[in-house]
Amino acid sequence: MRQRCEVLIVYAAGTIQGVALVTFPAASAIFTSPRDYGLSSTEYGGMFVPQAIMAIISSLLGAGLRNRLSTKRIYLLGLFANLLAMTLLVVSRFFPQQHWVAYDVLLLATTCLGVGFGFTVPALNTLAAAFFPQQVDKAILGLNALLGLGTALAPVFIALFLGLGMWWGLPVMVGGLILALLMFSLGQPLRDRAADAARAAQPVKVRLPARFWIFAAFVLLYGVCETMNGNWAALYMKERFGAGTSVSSLALTIFWGMVTVGRILFAALEKWVPETQVCRILPLVVTTALIASACVRTTDALLGVVIFALAGLGCSALLPLSISFGQKELTSIAASVAGGLIAFYQIGYGIAAFGVGPLQTWAGLPLSTIYGGSAIAAGAMCALSFVITRKSYQSEATS
Repeated sequence: MRQRCEVLIVYAAGTIQGVALVTFPAASAIFTSPRDYGLSSTEYGGMFVPQAIMAIISSLLGAGLRNRLSTKRIYLLGLFANLLAMTLLVVSRFFPQQHWVAYDVLLLATTCLGVGFGFTVPALNTLAAAFFPQQVDKAILGLNALLGLGTALAPVFIALFLGLGMWWGLPVMVGGLILALLMFSLGQPLRDRAADAARAAQPVKVRLPARFWIFAAFVLLYGVCETMNGNWAALYMKERFGAGTSVSSLALTIFWGMVTVGRILFAALEKWVPETQVCRILPLVVTTALIASACVRTTDALLGVVIFALAGLGCSALLPLSISFGQKELTSIAASVAGGLIAFYQIGYGIAAFGVGPLQTWAGLPLSTIYGGSAIAAGAMCALSFVITRKSYQSEATS
């Protein structure tokens, strides 16, 4: 009964973390509207730089702290940082006439969100794997499906709160959920016995094997591709397809919704479609979607929504599968794999989140060209997918 409660807490935390993560991109129309924050594309993209940097640092720091702190404590630190991020986002709205004050508060908020993401997500992946050691792939896919569900819900919630004339209701709601989660989590053990045993043993200096860097490159490229769709979808729908705010929000919702659906679907089809094949096919789907988004010339906004749905399906299972493959293969550093890979995912996130603004402003490139260029990253991910699944594929072939 106790473990069932722990499992519910971990998977609920994944959903809430997903909502928190996309709260800022979901409110992109508010941040860039002259009537509200009035941020430029460069300023909007710059908001996510401290988030990416702190997510990278906290992911790597969390991997090291597991030798001193429990996974539960790292997870709780992440929840507290997420709560602080939502609080600061609400506070930022009280400076409508003080642009730089509001922007500085937003930067502090995304900094805290990066810390929260970097501590919480690797801890949740580690706990999910620990709870279901015989079904690691399914456990991590399930957790990330719920995280994806949260990311899909954020644009829906922001649209609802916008209709009520109180967009800030979303961070208030998320903050309340995080506070409740903190209170429930404090009374649960949330133990990772493998990490506890490793911490009790004589500490040894861990060297990252060469294979780790291949996984790291893969998730970095994935971070670029996911963020191009997740952070810039709403603005791209307006610029490229002439969509209104509601349809632009719909495109973002559909993207994250398909990320969730894909994770659930491929977990259910595991017996018929091996994870290795899924990991090899999906990068091709992402590449196709990015090329289509750049090349299709139309004002039909619904076609744009379809393209983002395809991109969401392509992105769906890649990150959780790369983490589970890495944890199973790199057994000597299994406790640190999730944190290390999340760090490199965040590097890709930072490149795409911030890089688009300068490319538009300084290089004069339209978003369509940038989307087309990001297909190169997706193509490289196609090639690497065969490398990271090689050993898993060989194991499947011999079993």
